[in-house]
Amino acid sequence: MGKTAADEKILSYNDVVLRQIDLDILSGPYYLNDRIIEFYFSYLSSCHELCDVFLVPPSIAFWIINSPDVEGLKDFVEPLKLLEKELVIFPVNDNVDVSLAGGGNHWSLLAYERNANVFVHHDSNHGMNGMQARKLFRAIVGYIGDSDVASNAKYVECTDSPLQMNGYDCGVYVTAIGRAICSWYKSSEKKNNTQDLWFSAVKEQVTPSAVTEMRMEILRLIRSLMEKK
Repeated sequence: MGKTAADEKILSYNDVVLRQIDLDILSGPYYLNDRIIEFYFSYLSSCHELCDVFLVPPSIAFWIINSPDVEGLKDFVEPLKLLEKELVIFPVNDNVDVSLAGGGNHWSLLAYERNANVFVHHDSNHGMNGMQARKLFRAIVGYIGDSDVASNAKYVECTDSPLQMNGYDCGVYVTAIGRAICSWYKSSEKKNNTQDLWFSAVKEQVTPSAVTEMRMEILRLIRSLMEKK
């Protein structure tokens, strides 16, 4: 079967290959796929140039959640060098079928901040992905530090996360919240001891109108990068 126009490769950015269908998804009111989220996370990483921040690609986060092999997971996670990171951001998907690439119906975000030793789950649909986020937390917590760090790490379900206004913008909320957290991390607002962390920044920056604009912003960014190629 030949390739369709939707499969046409339009941009290679770092390790991410985008296709025409990704532009179509961004142009319409559609659920974001993992490629778009991986692209934007890669873009954020390039913009901020912070060696102690890691925005985890969706495929890696998915494998960590669903890996059936504990020893295999160790070999998979250790090269990520999470011990060297102060801030780690994971996209969380509700797909539980490892044989179905790009499955699932909902995205959320789990962020780890080392100074506070806390994992915070932001879900734009009232904690819908809470079970998957906790599963990720349990799978990864042993790799973030020594046994004391791991045993004292906390999991927090952010009950004040911005909520989506429709059934398709969850992935855009993940990109918007990820950007707000990274901006907070670089800013003077970040303090060594605070319980607020990035919560105020997320609440101020991630509004329904900002999310609508975010979708168009990512689309414009991709088109701009295409013109430079």
